[in-house]
Amino acid sequence: MKKWLIPVGIIVLLGVMLISGYNNLVTISEDVNGSWSQVQNQLQRRADLIPNLVETVKGYASQEKEVFTEVAEARAKLAGASSVAEAGQADQALTGALGRLLAISESYPQLKSDANFRALQDELAGTENRIATARMDYNNSVQVYNTKTKRFPTSLYAGILGFGQKDYFKPSGDITNPPAVDFSK
Repeated sequence: MKKWLIPVGIIVLLGVMLISGYNNLVTISEDVNGSWSQVQNQLQRRADLIPNLVETVKGYASQEKEVFTEVAEARAKLAGASSVAEAGQADQALTGALGRLLAISESYPQLKSDANFRALQDELAGTENRIATARMDYNNSVQVYNTKTKRFPTSLYAGILGFGQKDYFKPSGDITNPPAVDFSK
């Protein structure tokens, strides 16, 4: 047997192991990048969703407020009418306001602003759950990646090939208090 085949065989074997390990690191690194992209996707969903939901709830609440205000004003005018003409005008205004209220209540049998706020809370909870799941998936991907880069023999060449440790997602700020939703604006 030729003596040079043994060193060549060892070099080829090491080369195959290095290429295989490199390709595995690339795959795992891309899993981490994809997981982070999902976190960003869910954060963008929240950024897009919440203002729209808040405006929708405000729209429903203001619609109710407008109709109830019209009903209350028309009723007050009717009670304070000093002439038949004023009473007729106030009654017509009250009839119109009540008609709008009935039309709204037919469309929305459970016409209550709190139902809209509950829907907003459900959407917020769902969005926060999606974000938490995406963050968990990201951290799991980082764990797999970091474990792979620290294990022997990958640790011998991972740093040389540019595969450094990735950071876990860690909450920042005060994690004991949930984010506040302000409807006063």
